[in-house]
This record gives sequence, C-alpha cells and structure tokens, in this order.
Amino acid sequence: MSTIQPVIITAHQEVLVGFYTKLFGAEEIFRVPREGQPFYLGLRIGDTDLALVAKADPGTGAAPRILLSIAVDDVDEMLGRVTALGGSVHGGPNDMPWGQRVVHIQDPDGNAVNLTQSIPAR
Repeated sequence: MSTIQPVIITAHQEVLVGFYTKLFGAEEIFRVPREGQPFYLGLRIGDTDLALVAKADPGTGAAPRILLSIAVDDVDEMLGRVTALGGSVHGGPNDMPWGQRVVHIQDPDGNAVNLTQSIPAR
C-alpha cells in the first residue's frame, strides 16, 4: 500500500475503472464490499495505489485541487488511447527543462491528469 493514496470520488466508477485499467494497466487490489457493486475500489498502477469511491452525487463546479501525475513509457503513444477511452487531451506534449515530456489530459470524470515521460538530458 502507498503511504499517500489519491482517492477519486465518482458517480461513474465503472467508467473510470475501464479508463485507468486500459490506459495505464491498473489492477484491482482491493474492493469493499467483496461481492456486488463496490463502494471502494483499490487499484494499483505500477508501484502506486489509486482508489475510486462510488458516490451518486460527488458534487461539481469547484475548482480542481488535485492533479494526478502518472509516469508512462511513451507520452505520444498514449495520446490516441486517451480519447478512445473517454478522456480528453488538452494541448500537445511539451518537453520541459527539468527532463520530462508532459501532456495534460482529463479522465472521463474531468479529473486532471498529467502524463509524464523521462527524457534524456541534452
């Protein structure tokens, strides 16, 4: 289990499970309850845990205060799959001076996610 675990509260838990599973290879590691529709789903992406909590009305309209940053092998390769899985891409990838290629996306619930890729120093 991660020391710090991001938790997304959503009315669309199944959609987000599909998005994070198909795009990042997330694996279910925990669910409550064990049978039937889960309230809480624990997913693992690489060495990090992400939780999806089902709530019929999670509230909307507030400015986002959390940004997930997920390291991937190839930012450019991921972009075509984001929209196919119900997410959206906001601009193209940029090579940052700190050694990462970064692109801003949103998951199907509108949560901000940065895809990051390490790039060799120039």
